[in-house]
Amino acid sequence: MALKGLENTDLKLILFGGKGGVGKTTCATATAIRLSKSFKTLLISTDPAHSISDSLEQNIGFKQQSVNNVNNLTAIEIAADEAFAMFKKQHEEAFRKLLDTSTNFDQEDIEQLMKLSIPGIDEIMSFKSILDFIEEGKYDKYVVDSAPTGHTLRLIASPGLLDEWVKLASSMRWKYRYMITSFSGSYKQDEVDNLLLNLKKAVKRIEKLLRDNIRCEFIPVCVPEWMVLKETKRLISSLEKLSVYIRQIIVNNVMESEEGSFCKRRKAYQFKYLQNINETFAHLNRVKAPVFPEEVRGLEALNQLGDFLFRDQNIQH
Repeated sequence: MALKGLENTDLKLILFGGKGGVGKTTCATATAIRLSKSFKTLLISTDPAHSISDSLEQNIGFKQQSVNNVNNLTAIEIAADEAFAMFKKQHEEAFRKLLDTSTNFDQEDIEQLMKLSIPGIDEIMSFKSILDFIEEGKYDKYVVDSAPTGHTLRLIASPGLLDEWVKLASSMRWKYRYMITSFSGSYKQDEVDNLLLNLKKAVKRIEKLLRDNIRCEFIPVCVPEWMVLKETKRLISSLEKLSVYIRQIIVNNVMESEEGSFCKRRKAYQFKYLQNINETFAHLNRVKAPVFPEEVRGLEALNQLGDFLFRDQNIQH
């Protein structure tokens, strides 16, 4: 079978995820290249160990770069620490005022806190960056190469973490507001209130997008091996509990050749796991991609992988 429905013009966000080493990056990149034939596409990496530069054989980095020799395709590797530094700089005054008015910290304490990161902020900033790109509306499709399973689940759950942070900050702020109102009789919203309100709205927009099965789709990538299959089952179960839409799965590195004893043994070894995948994920469209004799890297190899993933479909809109 082939990947289906990605040409739907309402579908904006396509996320690829799975265990490390299963080929998420190559599948995401090959898909982005194929979609770019008909759609203006942005390929995004949220993996801290970025690989799309290696896959494309082109330095990408934390800046949108046109992909060489591919029309309509742009790529970026999100650096969450840089994204957070930019966000903090943009809202520095509001953060300082929040700490100054809602805590008993002195200026020295505040200075030290302003230099610290926040647990879980990497995933939050990564998803906020994705949301910002989508809301800018410069592209038709946004294809995300996510980090291995644990990071991916934290990425998907990051809106909830940000929501808890906003609730805590709002609770702290409420005490300040109550005090001001008690003494002056009124309270005027300031940059801190605006920041918290905007963050709250961002949480709702992210949650709405993730749960929108028309605009967002998650595609797990696996290989026919026992450990990978176990982790893929857990990933899909977790995503379904979070109401993230999954309708197809890529089974990568499938041995098709029977030439030589190694290929025969490998194919026989994979057979039981392929059967398990067919039974376990019978409700999903299962797309098989063969093992390549060489590393899938560079446009020629990525286009060959795209041929298998899309079975030479003509994607048009």
